[in-house]
Amino acid sequence: MHNKDCVKVAVRVRPFNKRERDAGSRCIVSMVLSSITIQDPRDCQNSRSFCFDYAYWSHSGFTQDCGGLYVPEEPGGRYADQDSVFQDLGEGILENALQGYNATLLAYGQTGSGKSYSMLGYGPNKGLVPKLCERLFQAVKGSQDTRQCQVFFSMLEIYNEQVVDLLSRGSRTPGGLRVREEQQRGFYVEGLRIVPCESSPQVEQLMEQGTRTRTTAATHMNANSSRSHMLIILQLQQIFSKESITKQSNVNLVDLAGSERQRSSGSEADRLKEGTAINLSLTTLGNVISSLADVAMGKKVVHIPYRDSVLTKLLQSALGGNSRTVMIATLSPADICYEESLSTLRYAERAKRIQNRAVVNESPTERLVKELKAENDRLLHRLTRLGQEGHRTSNETKELRQLLTHNELQIRAIQTLWEQHLQEALKDWEQQYANITQERRKMQMHPYILNINEDAQLSGVVKLFILEGEWDVGMCDSSPKSISIKGLGIQERHAVFRNEQRRITLTPLPGSKVIVNGVSVSQTTELQHLDRLILGSNCTYLFISYPSERSGDDWSRYDYDYFQSELAAAQGIHLGESSVGSDQTDPSLLAIFYDYVKLMPMMAEANQMSQELNKGVEFKLEIKNLTLSDSKGRDLEKEIVVRVTAGAKKQVWVWSKAKFVNRKFLMEEVYQQHHLERSGDNVLTRTDEVLPRDRDPFWDPVEPLLLGTAHLWLQSLAFRIPLEEQLEVLGSEGTEEAILQVQLVPCNASGLVLGEDDILIDPSELLDRRLDFQLVLEQCCGLRWIREVRSRGVQIGFRLLDCSQPLYTPAVWHNVNPLLDHKVHFASLHTSQRLLDYLQSSAVVLELWGLQEGCTELESSLEGVRMTAEGVFIIEEADPTDPAAADSSELCCSVRALQQDLEEMKNINASLRKENHSLREQLSAARNGGEGVRSRAVRPSCDAEFARSLKVFYQSMTSVRGQLQRLRRHRPSDDTNLLGLRLFVTEQSCLLKDFSEQLEQCVSTLKQDVAAIVRRKREQAGNWS
Repeated sequence: MHNKDCVKVAVRVRPFNKRERDAGSRCIVSMVLSSITIQDPRDCQNSRSFCFDYAYWSHSGFTQDCGGLYVPEEPGGRYADQDSVFQDLGEGILENALQGYNATLLAYGQTGSGKSYSMLGYGPNKGLVPKLCERLFQAVKGSQDTRQCQVFFSMLEIYNEQVVDLLSRGSRTPGGLRVREEQQRGFYVEGLRIVPCESSPQVEQLMEQGTRTRTTAATHMNANSSRSHMLIILQLQQIFSKESITKQSNVNLVDLAGSERQRSSGSEADRLKEGTAINLSLTTLGNVISSLADVAMGKKVVHIPYRDSVLTKLLQSALGGNSRTVMIATLSPADICYEESLSTLRYAERAKRIQNRAVVNESPTERLVKELKAENDRLLHRLTRLGQEGHRTSNETKELRQLLTHNELQIRAIQTLWEQHLQEALKDWEQQYANITQERRKMQMHPYILNINEDAQLSGVVKLFILEGEWDVGMCDSSPKSISIKGLGIQERHAVFRNEQRRITLTPLPGSKVIVNGVSVSQTTELQHLDRLILGSNCTYLFISYPSERSGDDWSRYDYDYFQSELAAAQGIHLGESSVGSDQTDPSLLAIFYDYVKLMPMMAEANQMSQELNKGVEFKLEIKNLTLSDSKGRDLEKEIVVRVTAGAKKQVWVWSKAKFVNRKFLMEEVYQQHHLERSGDNVLTRTDEVLPRDRDPFWDPVEPLLLGTAHLWLQSLAFRIPLEEQLEVLGSEGTEEAILQVQLVPCNASGLVLGEDDILIDPSELLDRRLDFQLVLEQCCGLRWIREVRSRGVQIGFRLLDCSQPLYTPAVWHNVNPLLDHKVHFASLHTSQRLLDYLQSSAVVLELWGLQEGCTELESSLEGVRMTAEGVFIIEEADPTDPAAADSSELCCSVRALQQDLEEMKNINASLRKENHSLREQLSAARNGGEGVRSRAVRPSCDAEFARSLKVFYQSMTSVRGQLQRLRRHRPSDDTNLLGLRLFVTEQSCLLKDFSEQLEQCVSTLKQDVAAIVRRKREQAGNWS
C-alpha cells in the first residue's frame, strides 16, 4: 500500500561568521517555534514569514564546554545543538530505514551557511551523517537475534555533470561514471564501488578516504568544491530468517552545492549562457521541486524534468517517488546575506509541498531465495510421492535430485556472497588503517605541509612529508625523491625542499610561482613553523615544522580566508582589524574587501588557464567607484569588477563580478577539454581546433569603457558668474586619466555672453526669470588611454538636472591632447527654487568614455529632450499642468487677487520713489551744487565692485578645491620604506601648509574687499546726509 508523505523541511540559522562580525552585520531573522520571519534590511516595514516542520535557532545562546562541544548557555535554552537536530531528523530517517523504507536527507543553502557542519560536523560536534551511522550499527548490534543486517556504503561526487566515485581504488574515469536506468532499479551509477561495513569506525574511515579523494580531485581538476554535490548512499538489507523476508532500504545523504545566485541586471548580462553545466544540476533540482509543488497544489504539469541532470536522475525516488525525504535548509541571519537567505526560504517552502509515495521494499534476492526454496519443496514433494506410489524411475529420480542440489547451491552462494564481500572490505580497511597509523607516526617525527582548502571539510586532509635530504616538488612523480603535487600552474619540477640539520628551505625553480606568507619569492627561503605556502595558481599549504617547534598554537585560524587576506594585504589591499570594535571600519568597504579576497584565487586561476591555452588574456581585479562620487558629492556604491586586457591590440573589457564568475566556469570547461584531448590516445591524430569567437569565454565584442569622471560645480551659475576650470578626470581607483578644460558661461537667449554688470548678489533674483548658460568643453589633455594605444578614441558624456539620457561630444581619435570645441546651450525658461537649489549644491558629472577599434561610438539620445528651434536645451520651463498650481480654483483666485494688489503696490511704490528721487535731487543741488549727480553714479558702482569681489573669490576657491583634491590623492606607495614614509609626511605637511595659506588668503581677500565696499558706502551715505 502506498503512503502519501510530504517532504519534511527543517531550517537552521547559524551564528555570524568572521566576515559578518567584521562588517557589523545586523540579525534580520527571528524565530518563534517553527515560524521564521526575515526582514528586508532596506525597508523595516517589509518582512516575510515562513512556517516549516522544524526550525532550529543556532545563532546565539551557546557556549563551548571543556570537550569542545557547543551546548546551550542555560539548560533548556533555545540554542539547537547537533544532538537536537539529530533527534528530530536523524532518528526519523533511521526509523524509516529500519522499517524498510527508502530515506533521503537533503542539505540546501548558500556556500558557508552551515550545510557541511549540519551534515558532517566539525571536531567533537558530529553532524547528522556520522551520528546516523553510529546509531544504525547500534541498532544492528541490538537486533542480531531476530535478523541479519547487511550495510553497504558508497560515496560519490557530482561536479560539472560528471560523477566521480570517491571510493574508487583505480584511476579516475575520463568523463566520469555513467548513469544508467533499469526498470526495477531505476537510475543507478554504473561501476560505483559499494563497500560492505559492519561497524561505525569503518564508515568513518571510508568517509575520510572519500574526503581525501575529493580533495585531490578538486586540486587536479581545478574544481570548486562549493559547486559540487556529494552523495553518501547507505544500503541496508535486513534478512528475517523466521519470517523468510528481506527488507532493503537505501538511505541517500546529500550535501548539495552552494545555492547562491548571482545578481542579474542589464549591466551584468552575458552573451554566453549563464550557469552552464556547473549549475545545471542545482537549476534542474529547482525546476523539479517547482513542478512537484505545482502537482501537489493541483496544477496540471505535463513534464517533470528528472532526466535533465545527473543529480535529479539519482534523486528521482527521493522527490515524488518511493522515499521518505527530509530537507534541512541552512541560512545566514546577516543583513548582507538577505537576498540569498530569502531565496533559500522560498526554495524550502516549495519543497515542503512535494508528496512522495513510500513503500516497504522487498529485495529481489530474497524473492529468488524464496522461489528456489519453494521449488525445492515441490521437488521433495514429488520425490516423496514417487517413493510412496512405488514408481521409482531411476532417471527421473536422479534428475530431480540434481535440480534439488543445484537449487541448494544457488541458495548457499547467495547467502555467502555477503561474507565474501565483507572479508574483501576488511582487508582494504586493515590496509587503510595501517596507512593511517603510519601517517600519524610520521606526523610525530617529521615536518610536513598540510593542504588548506576553501571547503573547511577538505582542509588538513593531504599531508606531504619532508624527510631528510633534497626533494623535488611538482607534477613529476617518477623520482623516488619527489613530492607529487598536481594543480593549475604547477610545473613538472616546481620547487625543491631541502631538509638538512633540521632546517627546512624552499627553492623555487625558474618559471614557477611560489608565495610564502603572501610574498612572492624567487630565492631560497628558510621556512618557519606555520608558514603559509601557495604553489602555482592556488595550491595552498600550511608548513608544520618538527614537533619540538610546535608550541601548541591554534592552527585553525590559518584557514583559506587567512591565506587570501594575507595575499591581498601584500598587494596593498587590506583593512586593519580593529581591536576596539568593527564600527570603526565602513561595513561597505569590508564587504568589498571580502569580495576582493574571494575573487583573487579565481583571477589567478583564470590568468593561468589563459597562459596555458595561449589566449594572451590578462585579468586584473579593480574596485569600481573607489574614489568617485555623484553630482551631489556623495560616494558612489563600490563594487568589484575585473579588467580584462587581450592581445597585442590591448583590447580592454570590464566585467562585473557575476559575469567573471560565470566566464571562469566556462573557462574551466574549455581547459579541462583541452587537457582531456592532450592526454587521450589520439594525441598524434587530433587537430587543435580554434574555438569560435562566439563560444570563446576569453573574448567579448569591444564596447566603450567608462575611464573616469570629473565634477564641474554649478554654484557660480546661481550668481551668473562665468567659470573657467581645468578639471582632473579621475579613474575608478583615483588615477589621473586626463585634464579637461571647460567653461560655464552665463549668456542671454541669443547666446551673447553676459558682462560684469549682470552678476547677481542674491540668487533669488533669478526666481521666475529665464536663465541661459553655455557648457563649453574646450580640450582634453594628457589622455592616458590614448597614450597607451594610439588607435583609441574618447568621448565626453554629461547630463543636467532631470535629463534621463546623457549627451555626448563627437568622438575624437588618435590624439593624446584632442581639441573638443564642443558647446551646448541650456536654458531655464522659468527658474524655480528647485533649480536654484540644484545649482548651488550640485555638479555636472563629466564622464570620459574610452573607444576602441571596432566599437560603436556613443550617440546622444534626444528622446524626451526639450529643445528650441535654435538648438537650445530646455532644462526647466513653466508647466501649466503642474498639480501644485491646480489644486483648487479658490487658491488660484486668491493668488490672482494678491498679484493684482502686488502690482498696484509696486506702481505706488515706483511713483513715490520717483517723487522722492526728484526731491532729493533738488535738495542736493541746493546744498552742494551738482553733488547729487556724482552720488547717483557711485551707488551702482558699489554693487559692481561687490560682484567683482565675489567673482575673484569663486575663482580663487577653484584653485583651493584643486589643492584639496591633490591632498586626497596624495598617498604613499605600497612598497614605501621608513625613509619614504618620512618624505611622504614632509610633503604632506607642505601641501597642508599651502592649502591652509591659500584658503586663508581667499577668505582674507574677500573680507578686505567687503570691508572696503562697506566703508565707501558709509562715507557716501555720510556725504548724502
